[in-house]
Amino acid sequence: MKEKSLYFIISLLSALAFIACGPDDDRLPNGHEGGLSGENINKNNSNLNDTIGRLEFPRLKGGNSIVITHATKDYGINFSVEWDCDKRSQRWSCYQMYPKNSGGNVGRYDGDPQYPYDPKLPREYYFDNDPFWRSGYDHGHIVPSADRQSTREVNMQTFYLTNMQPQRNKFNAGLWAVMEQKLRDWNNNNFRDVLYVCKGGTIDKSYQILTRLSNGLIVPKYFFMAILCKNSQGYKALGFWVEHLNQDRSDDPLSQYVVNIDELEAKTGIDFFCNLPDEIENQVESVTAKNVIKAWGVR
Repeated sequence: MKEKSLYFIISLLSALAFIACGPDDDRLPNGHEGGLSGENINKNNSNLNDTIGRLEFPRLKGGNSIVITHATKDYGINFSVEWDCDKRSQRWSCYQMYPKNSGGNVGRYDGDPQYPYDPKLPREYYFDNDPFWRSGYDHGHIVPSADRQSTREVNMQTFYLTNMQPQRNKFNAGLWAVMEQKLRDWNNNNFRDVLYVCKGGTIDKSYQILTRLSNGLIVPKYFFMAILCKNSQGYKALGFWVEHLNQDRSDDPLSQYVVNIDELEAKTGIDFFCNLPDEIENQVESVTAKNVIKAWGVR
């Protein structure tokens, strides 16, 4: 695919978190991004695994954490998870949204068990039984079932226990669901060529853990979304940061939960969109929250 040069808009569009590039989708057939060049000192080492060079990936934690990627022959890559083997918890799930993977209406997987064990996770790194069962917490999807509707297989993969975090029902069915729907609203051809998404709950800092259940399952105190949009005008990024409360806040203005990516990184300790060239990454991540809200049309 022909590479396109990257250029910057310095005036209003820069203030609104856009960085301009060529008008066509520069996503290569295997899901990688062509046409991006420039110094990058914090990117993942994709020589070890080329999947971790995709734009939706944050910088990997390392240590005793592993990356699990789910894909199908016809669909390609569905989503990836960073799994902390010591904590027996996922840190985040990341995925892309674009026209070819956004259609369909297969409905929700309804198998037995409803939430299958992930066959790619070695057994010693998980619980003997489903730790969510009768815990008082929902199986909170990180990659939503509603975002993967093109085939039954890709939808089923979103029900793997590695794609779950414990969530209070009023949170899961309320504010979190509203944020997920807002992301689906942005997933249209008038808004994006590609959306690069990374979502999860806080498991690394003790003061950001709500509780640990008697079986050892970590309950995050905060949840987050990091979203990068690529379209004909360039790149822009947005973060959501929200406390995990058992309250119905579905009518809250989403703008009050918007942060820029620099702030989200400071809160989570995660380096998002590290595979962007540094100049682009620094610009899109440092835009003020006020201008992020304006650029994304959040109310």
